[in-house]
Amino acid sequence: MASSDRLTIRAGRAWIDGAFRPAEVWVEDGVIVAVDTAPRGGPRGAVVVPGDAVLLPGLVDSHVHVNEPGRTEWEGFRSATLAAAAGGVTTIVDMPLNSIPPTTTVEALEVKRAAAAASAFIDVGFWGGAVPENLGMLRPVHDAGVYGFKCFLAPSGVDEFGHLTGDQLRAAMAEIAAIGSRLIVHAEDPALLHDNGALGRDYDAFLASRPPASEASAIDAVIDAARRTGARAHILHLSDAGSLPAIRAAKAGGLPITVETCPHYLVITAEEIPDGAGEFKCCPPIRDAGNRDLLWEGVVDGTIDAIVSDHSPSTVDLKRAHGGDFGLAWGGIASLQVGLSAVWTEAHARGIPLETILPLYTTGPAAVAGLTGVGAIEPGAPAHLTVFAPDERYPIDARRLLHRNPISAYDHRVLTGRIRRTWVRGALVYDATEGDAGEASRFDRRPSGRLLSAR
Repeated sequence: MASSDRLTIRAGRAWIDGAFRPAEVWVEDGVIVAVDTAPRGGPRGAVVVPGDAVLLPGLVDSHVHVNEPGRTEWEGFRSATLAAAAGGVTTIVDMPLNSIPPTTTVEALEVKRAAAAASAFIDVGFWGGAVPENLGMLRPVHDAGVYGFKCFLAPSGVDEFGHLTGDQLRAAMAEIAAIGSRLIVHAEDPALLHDNGALGRDYDAFLASRPPASEASAIDAVIDAARRTGARAHILHLSDAGSLPAIRAAKAGGLPITVETCPHYLVITAEEIPDGAGEFKCCPPIRDAGNRDLLWEGVVDGTIDAIVSDHSPSTVDLKRAHGGDFGLAWGGIASLQVGLSAVWTEAHARGIPLETILPLYTTGPAAVAGLTGVGAIEPGAPAHLTVFAPDERYPIDARRLLHRNPISAYDHRVLTGRIRRTWVRGALVYDATEGDAGEASRFDRRPSGRLLSAR
């Protein structure tokens, strides 16, 4: 249906104001115009959410590597945003790498926006990059509408996106504070990494090469720089649960620090990763089961602000380079389509209610990025909505996932909880009720996403 049509969705359980309640959601011209939590039957022709499913606001993922242009064979805006819609995600914020050029200048941002405008099925915002070459020149990129700036404290893996030294981190934070932006940080200390080159097929060797101490040291440096400058800082893809006490203390001390983790750290453990299975390689690495348990404590107690995909796919040959050598394979997990299902499967097994994790998929990542008007079902918000069946079980087949390359750390897992429908601004862009979840024929083939700007 066109976004200009009127739409009413009736649900016995809709996620509104932090709770599930009966509701009718009224949409006109792509905007939610009313939410009736005492529904009386509504108009004929209303979409009725089945009793075994819930109506959610469209999910927000503030950490996605789309890679277009430049490495579009790894991923692109069409394939990434179709996969996102199939995962209930209606808003993403794209990372400034691994595209070429990286988003470190206004000109590069415009190139990225042009690529997204032609192909995106959901809404897309953009992070800028803070690299040694553009320090002191972040304001023009900020004024052009990025939501903040990403930096690495260790080598990024691509030559065109350099990492910051400790002094450069502090300089970037001072500049970020002056322009009123935020710095998002890949926090690993290169002095404590030991993965330069081949490591072999044994996952334990790779894990030992990127120890928790590296994350802890880098996170301490970010906290110290935030204390010195007052800049807003966000810790990306936390894998080391041992750093949670320092983050808790920083928050308790009033520092503007937020932190995210990812589905693979909450679901997968080092003990179960086979030799040579490059699809499980990511940086920082997936750690042991005890570490996973402590990360879940950070989810439940509210220390962790968001759960995001860090969707960072590549071609199959790069993931399985050199016969599965963990030192040489590309690092990144493809999970944009399955994140909520994977995390809910684990949460449900632990007795953690869906209500606990939903904010970390909606308002949490929206707040991290400074996005407004998304992640909630409320009048005036864009009609980004998704239907989730929390008890439906289904197997993952990487060949049928909608991101570009058929490889995933979740291949062959059976997950609990499935996205059935997704609307973007009132337009139905995904409908699993019409057939197999791998059939792209169920998508509106006209890209309907919008480009978002922080300015």
